[in-house]
Amino acid sequence: MKQSRVVSDDFKRVESHDCPMSTCAAPAGSPCRTGKGKVAIQYHTARFRLVPQLAKVLSVPTPAVRKPGSAWTELPRPVRAGAEPVGHVRLGYARASTARQSLDAQLDSLAEAGVTRVFSEKISTRATRRPELEAAVKLAGEIRSSGVRVTLVVHEHKRLGRGIELAMLAEELKASDVGLEFLTGELKGSHDPSGIVFNVLAAMSGMEREYIRDRTLEGHESARKRGKTIGGAGVTDDDMLSMALHLRDQEMSLRDIAKRLVITTGAKKGQHPSPATVMRMLREHDEQAATAAST
Repeated sequence: MKQSRVVSDDFKRVESHDCPMSTCAAPAGSPCRTGKGKVAIQYHTARFRLVPQLAKVLSVPTPAVRKPGSAWTELPRPVRAGAEPVGHVRLGYARASTARQSLDAQLDSLAEAGVTRVFSEKISTRATRRPELEAAVKLAGEIRSSGVRVTLVVHEHKRLGRGIELAMLAEELKASDVGLEFLTGELKGSHDPSGIVFNVLAAMSGMEREYIRDRTLEGHESARKRGKTIGGAGVTDDDMLSMALHLRDQEMSLRDIAKRLVITTGAKKGQHPSPATVMRMLREHDEQAATAAST
């Protein structure tokens, strides 16, 4: 029998329910947690099977927006289904790439647009973390969860990032049902989370990930033809996978699982694999199992 396909917003359906597992008991609005107090890499079966559309799937992975493997914290409960937003909050964000650049023009633009709470920082687009943007997005999600409509207002979309960075941010805002408004530039205007701009950015994100994946595979194949070893090739094996699956069933975090495993061959023999390697190994196993079950 063909399995139901897990789509990008399935996690919101799952998180509309409390987790019935006594060892987890994550409340609605929060991801499942492990016995070690970490965000689980996938939702517990007893929880996602409460959603009729997901009753027959093998697993529902925890999306990156929930930061699987990180310390678990309770998130705001979702707004009651069908409830109309009460009020409207507009949060602003301004960013300059260097300390020498001025934020005055952006701040003036946001003030003229009626934004009273602004998060601002001087930091490069290449920075892996932008604390003020993260704080703005977090506050926006918290306010929206209380039933208030929220819009993140920015002078121009380039202030948020380019390409996949902007697309991934849009995915995070959409998951929290937070709108976007750009005061100038190609995307000028207000954009609802269910609107076309969010859909285009989500598609762009998927295309970018697929492009990176294809280029990586092409590079691997080219290297193999030249007799080169690819990344962590040979690090994992069937025995390691079997043990990792057993430990995952015991609700262990990726970090704790990695500490229990030992590489048996190659240059890293005797060392522990990284949590990222364990996550990749388990994910590939789950994907192969789902494919086999659907054929």
